[in-house]
Amino acid sequence: MTTWIAVLVASALAYLTKLVGYLVPERWLDAPIVLRTTALLPPALLAALVVVQTASSGARLVLDARMVGLAAAVAALLLRAPFIAVVVVAAVAAAAVRALGWG
Repeated sequence: MTTWIAVLVASALAYLTKLVGYLVPERWLDAPIVLRTTALLPPALLAALVVVQTASSGARLVLDARMVGLAAAVAALLLRAPFIAVVVVAAVAAAAVRALGWG
């Protein structure tokens, strides 16, 4: 029964978080520091994802399809692609390498 309580509490917190997002005044979201912070969030989240994925491989560095995806993402970033395009390019590159049987 405690699992269901945890699920219900987590669901309520997720709903309340979303609700609070709608209740924040628009002038707060237009503040320069908020705009700068939200512009930096996607690269930070992408970097965190890379670190977590690398750390999940154990104590050693593994060269597999993830590295190809990372290289493709870096290339897309150097070409100043939008963030969603960077993610798609990295995913397609990693998937292609995995389809070829490596990684």
